[in-house]
Amino acid sequence: MADAPIKRALVSVTDKEGVVDFCRVLSKECGVEIISTGGTARVLREAGIPVEEISDYTGFPEMMDGRVKTLHPMVHGGLLANRDVPEHMAEAAEHGIPMIDLVVVNLYEFEKTVADKDVTFANAIEHIDIGGPSMLRSAAKNAASVTVVCDPADYTRVLETMEHNHGATTLELRLELQAKVFARTAAYDTAIANWLADELAKNQGASESGPATVFPERLSRSWVKAEDLRYGENPHQAAAFYRDGDAAPCSLANAVQLNGKPLSYNNLLDTDAAWAAVREFDEPACVILKHQNPCGSATAKDVTAAYDKAYACDPVSAFGGIIACNREVPLDLVEHFADQNKQFVEVLIAPGYTEEALDRLAKRKNLRVLQTGGVDRPAALEARTIDGGVLVQEVDLASEDPSTFTVVTEREPSEQELHDLLFGWKVVKTVKSNAILIAKDDAGIGMGPGQPNRVDSARIACDRAHAACERMGVPAENLAAASDAFFPFRDDVDELAARGVTAIIQPGGSVRDEEVIEACNEHGIAMVFTGVRHFRH
Repeated sequence: MADAPIKRALVSVTDKEGVVDFCRVLSKECGVEIISTGGTARVLREAGIPVEEISDYTGFPEMMDGRVKTLHPMVHGGLLANRDVPEHMAEAAEHGIPMIDLVVVNLYEFEKTVADKDVTFANAIEHIDIGGPSMLRSAAKNAASVTVVCDPADYTRVLETMEHNHGATTLELRLELQAKVFARTAAYDTAIANWLADELAKNQGASESGPATVFPERLSRSWVKAEDLRYGENPHQAAAFYRDGDAAPCSLANAVQLNGKPLSYNNLLDTDAAWAAVREFDEPACVILKHQNPCGSATAKDVTAAYDKAYACDPVSAFGGIIACNREVPLDLVEHFADQNKQFVEVLIAPGYTEEALDRLAKRKNLRVLQTGGVDRPAALEARTIDGGVLVQEVDLASEDPSTFTVVTEREPSEQELHDLLFGWKVVKTVKSNAILIAKDDAGIGMGPGQPNRVDSARIACDRAHAACERMGVPAENLAAASDAFFPFRDDVDELAARGVTAIIQPGGSVRDEEVIEACNEHGIAMVFTGVRHFRH
C-alpha cells in the first residue's frame, strides 16, 4: 500500500517548544485537521491555528480533573485500525470512527516532578501520565499507517519528509519513530517504577543494620545515550556513554565539560573513581588517580596545599593521571601542576573554578576540565555487568562512626597517629584489593594495590612510602597503615613494623586476630579494629 497523505493529527504536548510552528505548517500548508486537548488546544487557538477540542471530537467530556479525556474508542480506534484489513475499516465506518494519521504527544514531566526533594506522594502520582503513553503506544503499534512523534526534535524531519512525499511520511521514518516511542515509554515506566521502589524503601523505615533497601524482583533501568566514544578500553572496542536520568545533580554524569578533548572510556572510569574518592572528605582534599588507584591523596588547609601534598606522594604515577578536588580550583593550583610541576593531566574535575583558573586552563587545549557545580554523595546503588547478568549493590561509603572503633592493642594510637589512621581508612577503600595504604600527615604516601596476597601489597606500599618520605625530606617513621580487609597472618604486621609503621587500622575478623594483635604488642604498634571491610574489586 502506498504511503497515504496525513489528513488528521492529534496533538497533546507538555513540552510546547516548537509545537505552534509545527502545527501552523501542518494546518496551513498541508491542510491537516488538528485535534487537541486542554492547554495545547488553547495555545494553538491563541496562535490562530484551527483546532478541534478532544471533547468535541469524541462527544464525551474531559472528566475527573483531566484523568480521562483521550481514553476513548474514537481516539484509539482511529489509531489502531489496520487499514489493510477491510473488516477493521468497516467496523470503524459503522461506529463513525475517523482515522488519525499523526500523533504528536510528549508526556507529563514525571521525572522532573520527583526530582524536587519536596514533592509529595500525591503530587507525584498526579504526574503519572496515562493517556499520553496509551496514545503513543497505539500509534506506534500501527506505524505501518500512523506517524507518531514524542520528541520536538523530530518536528522538522516530519515536515521535510511530508514536503518531499506529497504530504505523506515514509515507512522508514515511521519505523524509526516507532522504536523511539517504545524506548521513551519504557524509560517513563522505569522512572515511575524506580521512584515507587524508593518510596517503598523509605516507608519500610530503618532496620537495625541501617536504612532499608529494596531490591525489586524485576530491576528496571533506563539510560539515555550522551555520546558515542572514540573507542572503549582499547581501540578495537566500540563504546558509548549513557547517562542515568536519575543521576544526582553533582555526579560525573551531570558534570559540564568546560575545556579539552572529548572524554574517553578510560577517562570516564578513572574520573568516576577519583570523584568518588575525593567526596569522602569534608575538609579541602585532592586525589590524583591513575588506572583506578589513588596514587596521591591529601587534605590540607586549602585545596592547593592538598594538591601539593598529593602530588608529592608519587610524582611519577601522577603523570597522565586524573586530578579531583572537592573545592573550587584557584589559579595557583593550576599554576602548580601546569607550570611548576609540568604535570600532564588527562582530566581535572572539581565543583568549580575561578575565572583566572579557567583562563589559564584554556591554554591547555587537550586537558579535559569538568565542573560538577557542587559536591554530593554518590548514588545509593551501583551496578556492574557480568556475562548474561548484572550485579547490584549499595555503594560503599566510609561512613563508619570512629567512636565505634576498638583499640585492640596494649598501646593506644597517639592523636596524630589516630588522625592519620582515619585519613587512611577513607582512602584505602578506593584502592584495588588487596589494598594497603600508608598515611602520614594527612597524605596517602604509599599505596599497595591489587596484589593476590596482602604481604606483597604491604611491601609495595612501604616501598612507595619510603620513596615519598625521601622526596619530602622527612624520616620514614611513625607511619600509619590502613588495610581494606583483615590480616590473615601476623606476617603483614612484621613487614609493616620493619618499615616504620607504628599504627594500623583494619576491620578485624580473622581467626588469627589474637596472633596479629600479639605481633602488634611485640612491636609496640597500636592497632584499631573498625569492624567493617572495604574491598574494591
